[in-house]
Amino acid sequence: MSETQYPLIVRPRFVVNARKWWRLCHIYLALSLGLLFALIGLTGSLSIYREELDSLFNPQLRVDAPQAQLLSLDKIIAAVRTANPDRHGSWTLELPRAADGVITAWFEKPKESVDAFYAPLMVSVNPYTGQVVDSRFWGQTLGTWVLDLHTQLLQDGFGRHCVAALGGLLLLSVISGLYLWWPGWRRLGIAFSVRHDTGLMTLLFDLHRLLGFASSGLLLLLAFTGFHLAYPTLLENLTAASGMGHGDAGPNVRSTAIPNDRPVTLSEAVLVARGPFPSSEVRRITTPAGELGTYRINLRQRHEINQHHPFTTVWVDRWSGQIRDVQNPSKFSPGQTFTTWLWPLHTGEAFGNGGRLLWFFVGSMPALLFASGLLHWLYRHGFIPDREIDLKQSAITIRSRGITLIQRIAALLKPVLNKAVQVIYGRLSRIKRLK
Repeated sequence: MSETQYPLIVRPRFVVNARKWWRLCHIYLALSLGLLFALIGLTGSLSIYREELDSLFNPQLRVDAPQAQLLSLDKIIAAVRTANPDRHGSWTLELPRAADGVITAWFEKPKESVDAFYAPLMVSVNPYTGQVVDSRFWGQTLGTWVLDLHTQLLQDGFGRHCVAALGGLLLLSVISGLYLWWPGWRRLGIAFSVRHDTGLMTLLFDLHRLLGFASSGLLLLLAFTGFHLAYPTLLENLTAASGMGHGDAGPNVRSTAIPNDRPVTLSEAVLVARGPFPSSEVRRITTPAGELGTYRINLRQRHEINQHHPFTTVWVDRWSGQIRDVQNPSKFSPGQTFTTWLWPLHTGEAFGNGGRLLWFFVGSMPALLFASGLLHWLYRHGFIPDREIDLKQSAITIRSRGITLIQRIAALLKPVLNKAVQVIYGRLSRIKRLK
């Protein structure tokens, strides 16, 4: 904010100089990196709903008629291997979290993308019939492409370094904005005012300050967690939490039993793994790799804030069926717990669906702050003029245009809705006949 806006404030010279440098820091960061901040934020917002978007654009990933009982996991993995006979090694089955969801089988290093930084094969399987409904590589779908743009700017390992640096610079930008926002205790009320009767640029500037302050805490949290997700080993070393980062498989637990002709089945391994945690939910099952490999069963206990990648893990010997190791988040040290919270805090899933929705809007804040700040900067340097605004007339205009837009959208969607109603009616009729 400029000194001319609050002429009654008298500050010592060193405070004025500090404010000048913070202002230059804030402006130059915004002008040089504001678009990248906005890009990272918007792609992060979309990535929060990556699975929902994937299902929206790929209807085959939703089961039309969910049943009461899932197919045996052994039949599921058999169907996956039958559809991929040349892919030898370990598979990870990710179970659906909704009744109409599919099971995703992950193959980490397919030959088609072995040189890529991260591009596993994702095989989608109907959990009730065992039918393979889709087979795709990471990065070749809209949702995974957007997530790669968010995490690495589509530049693999080098992109991760760039995103980490952007996270650190975003921290600096937010801190400088907070310093400039602070008017002092006596004039604190002014910082929350929004003037709408002195021109568009004043309104934009006031909204910029208000939105920046309101979102600053969450933006700091997202920038901090994002930086450490780009460099997981840094925080793991500081907190003595090696192997606790997002996506880490944990220790390499090997089989100690003598191989035999009656290996433990996948269903049996899951049953054994749930013994210590009977009220937990099964999230992921990784099959053994080689004769010394073990089953790795990822479970989620009720108190865990990790939804997709919980850290309750049981390793089961493939030959003896005995539990070889257990990882229980209830027994984690404070450092380990803090490290495992980074991902759910960054994605908002730690706070449920409401948290995800809040994070979606927070992700749009860098774009809104960049646009409003840039317009005000252009105005101050004489590139664009100010204009008067009439909120009452603007509201009437927006309402009129909104009604027109809704009518046009309704006209476009009417055939689609009619078709959807026919499909739903047909499915209900078919279900009724089956009953």
